[in-house]
Amino acid sequence: MAFGRTGRLLACMVALASSQAMAAGKCEKLVATGSPDAPPYSWQDPKDSRHLIGANVDLLRQVADELGVRVEVLHAGRREQALEEVRSGRMDLLLDTPMQVGQLTALDYIHPPLQLNEYLVWTRQDSTLDFDGPADLARYQGSLSEKARLTPAFEAFAKSQLKLVPAQNLTQAFQKLVLGQVDYVLAGRYSGMAMTQSLGMSNDLVARGLPVDRPGLYLAVSHNSACNDAWLRGQLAKKLTELPISGASESVLQRNVERWKAQMQMTGDAPKQ
Repeated sequence: MAFGRTGRLLACMVALASSQAMAAGKCEKLVATGSPDAPPYSWQDPKDSRHLIGANVDLLRQVADELGVRVEVLHAGRREQALEEVRSGRMDLLLDTPMQVGQLTALDYIHPPLQLNEYLVWTRQDSTLDFDGPADLARYQGSLSEKARLTPAFEAFAKSQLKLVPAQNLTQAFQKLVLGQVDYVLAGRYSGMAMTQSLGMSNDLVARGLPVDRPGLYLAVSHNSACNDAWLRGQLAKKLTELPISGASESVLQRNVERWKAQMQMTGDAPKQ
């Protein structure tokens, strides 16, 4: 009798271990996508147009390697097209999406964010703009790329309090600044750094003060992905928590700023962000 109970207990333990192993090993490969025009975070690979490269791609690969999961990061078109590919489940994961309440019915956002995109006030080197906080900007004329992704709170503040001339992209916004058509540009710390270096404006433009906004760029897993389970979400969250502590995020960002700069110098292409 005792042996029978022991046998049944062992069988249950083996079954439980097997089910846990299956849960952990169900997803052998993740297919991800993201923005094709957001250096240094992600952009289309000039050597292989089917894929994306960038800091977020490198960090996702690092995390996936540590989990023993293969990952492929494909170019799926514009941001809206990339979002739809993931919402539908045709791809598993978005690697650079801001938190959007309307998408919670289709996506699981993994916390903490992969990156915090710090938006800074960029001015000309010789600017006399007096800036101690966002409210001070109300006196000046600024510009913002139409592709910028701000937090809802700061976006509402900007619409009601600031005078911002929209620009088709960050390149155009910085050109307006250099030409004296605006007093400042709101741009991300690293995207601004990549763009000013690529455009040869590093000696003309400077970032001022503390960030005015810090939207998160999240990993988001599709509800329709076969890989979306508690094990994967938990392991991704654990690894993302460890990244800032290790200093990996900063070094990867700096490396990809230089990568983008080198690409622009080699190809002579105008940045499109």
